[in-house]
Amino acid sequence: MLKGSSPLIFERSTEDRFAYSLPDLEVEKHELSDIIDTKFIRRTKAELPEISELDLMRHYTELSNKNHGVDSGFYPLGSCTMKYNPKINEKVARMPGFANSHPEQNDKAIQGSLEIVHDMQEHLKEITGMDEITLQPAAGAQGEWTALMMIKAFHEANGDHNRTKVIVPDSAHGTNPASAVVAGFEAVTVKSNERGLVDIDHLKTLVGDDTAAIMLTNPNTLGLFEEDILEIRDIVHEAGGKLYYDGANLNAIMAKVRPGDMGFDAVHLNLHKTFTGPHGGGGPGSGPIGVKAELAKFLPKPLVVKEGDSYRVEHNVPDSIGRVKPFYGNFGIFLRAYTYIRTMGPDGLKEVSENAVLNANYMMRRLEGTFELPYKQHCKHEFVISGSRQKKMGVRTLDMAKRLLDFGYHPPTIYFPLNVEECMMVEPTETESKETLDGFVDTLIHISKEAEEDPDIVLEAPHTTVIGRLDETQAARKPVLRFQREDIIEEKE
Repeated sequence: MLKGSSPLIFERSTEDRFAYSLPDLEVEKHELSDIIDTKFIRRTKAELPEISELDLMRHYTELSNKNHGVDSGFYPLGSCTMKYNPKINEKVARMPGFANSHPEQNDKAIQGSLEIVHDMQEHLKEITGMDEITLQPAAGAQGEWTALMMIKAFHEANGDHNRTKVIVPDSAHGTNPASAVVAGFEAVTVKSNERGLVDIDHLKTLVGDDTAAIMLTNPNTLGLFEEDILEIRDIVHEAGGKLYYDGANLNAIMAKVRPGDMGFDAVHLNLHKTFTGPHGGGGPGSGPIGVKAELAKFLPKPLVVKEGDSYRVEHNVPDSIGRVKPFYGNFGIFLRAYTYIRTMGPDGLKEVSENAVLNANYMMRRLEGTFELPYKQHCKHEFVISGSRQKKMGVRTLDMAKRLLDFGYHPPTIYFPLNVEECMMVEPTETESKETLDGFVDTLIHISKEAEEDPDIVLEAPHTTVIGRLDETQAARKPVLRFQREDIIEEKE
């Protein structure tokens, strides 16, 4: 067991202890082989921990207390929008009528749930400026892929089979080029100019009759608004391509400007980010997509439609690209996002954007004198600073991120985007107080001073965590991917 760490569940195990009790058997007892084919029966006892209920509860409570999340501390991951998850959302999602429903029920039995889905789609149409919405994709990246498959189907339906390339900025989220490749396209990179925006002259050299689409987020991954978005729209549309909007950064512009009004043909949203659904640790996610009318017939099936005063699930969608998620997506996340939208209203969503932008600019200007600021203009909801000054002192951005752990902060995103040296990307969101922002900024300034006066304390960080600095090269090349129970047995002996 590591010094200062909690014992593993197997280390707590003692023979013949139980955390459960079962009622007496009230049916005739059978040999297992009488009711289950012997090939499915274990030949050796399952090596499960044996532990009392109290010790079991303490074990998982200790683990949860070591976990970091938005409920326990500041979580400034750039481009991830780790905002507070209002607890009213959880209350609504747990209402028995929703929590106990099942997607295999017939439409008449789940009219309330279908109404929520349909109404949610209508709200998202208004927020994005799109003509049709599907809530089916399970995450943002799947939303990207789904939209690209629809764009591909559109071009092929028009007999245009030569459009094989998708243009992606060099500052884009890594999922953008990945989604393009998985959808069968070639990803082509367009450079950023000196202001961190799409280089228009370079874009003009890339578009042509082989351009299927361009993938953009606006504001972009550097937290900067693409001021030439209408010119970008015209360049791509005149070449016959489509504009795809990565909705990861919608938190900066809700109720201010809509992707559809900028000229985008398709958009994905992250309900688990922008609309306060909890995320991290692999899910759950939700990545609805919206499209303009000419793409609508290719939406994944089924669709939730309204007929008079009732709702139904429509499976007959002849030109659909097909199903992309079992049933109709992650309903629990729809409920949380729907509650958030109805709670905030249009004025509240507008205020969200304003406060997110205010918080980011406040932090950026406070840090400007300590860290290199690669782009001087005002940012939107997130900003990028560089640790290049500190690197000259022998301390890298990675070292400063490790040192933040000693002060109880989750580090921001580092080394992304790739086009900024020693990058640190910070997104405070609108939900954090000025006191929290000041505390984080003061800590970063303090760490920068340490880098200058006592670099070893930063280079050897973290000092207060259960596990110290990892050998990241060995962890990447020789990962331990499963629990080795033999080590525990040897240690006990």
